[in-house]
Amino acid sequence: MDRFEENFDKVWQKVEKARIETNEHSIVKIVAVSKYVGKEEIKALYDIGQRAFGENRVQDLKDKSSALEDLPLEWHFIGRLQKNKINHLIDLPVSLIQSCNGFELAKEIDKRAAVKGKKLDILLQINSSGEPTKAGVSPQSAIDTYEQIANECKNLTLKGVMSIGAHTDNEKEIIKSFETTYKIYEKLKPKGAQICSMGMSGDFELAIKCGSNMLRLGSILFNSH
Repeated sequence: MDRFEENFDKVWQKVEKARIETNEHSIVKIVAVSKYVGKEEIKALYDIGQRAFGENRVQDLKDKSSALEDLPLEWHFIGRLQKNKINHLIDLPVSLIQSCNGFELAKEIDKRAAVKGKKLDILLQINSSGEPTKAGVSPQSAIDTYEQIANECKNLTLKGVMSIGAHTDNEKEIIKSFETTYKIYEKLKPKGAQICSMGMSGDFELAIKCGSNMLRLGSILFNSH
């Protein structure tokens, strides 16, 4: 068994344990964050059965998706999207833009998508920890923003929400930030929200326990332990 298989097995065991303890009927999807690795590592994970991969930079997504275009991979964009990169991203095989951080950006993406005759799936990013370094809408304005995007951006389909856990060693604070996002997600379910993307390598078990159904895992899958 190589290190990727070993990492993957360990991670899945932890995911399954947290999932079953929380809600055995839930389904949790892993998006492998491949920003620090090349196509060989992505291929190695693909061979074990991983299909969804997340990139932070448009150029990297372009390079890797084109190098691996013969594989049926599902690409997620998870980084900050600059307006001057929107056209480039729309031209790529992107399944989900997870990091739409507000109505202004959504409007821009929608406008460019209309010109190219494309429809795109997005998540609304919520800054549930209130940290100034993080992108995303405030929890207070999240529902209004979600509805505004849904009503006004005809080329975008909102699939749910995304957030990054509080950047702290204080577990209570991390849980609080996840619970904040999950409560918003619950309120948006009747409006079609299906994805609550929370949890990274350091806090994914907490995220699952707070209701996450999509994880963004990088170092824990690719690093040798």
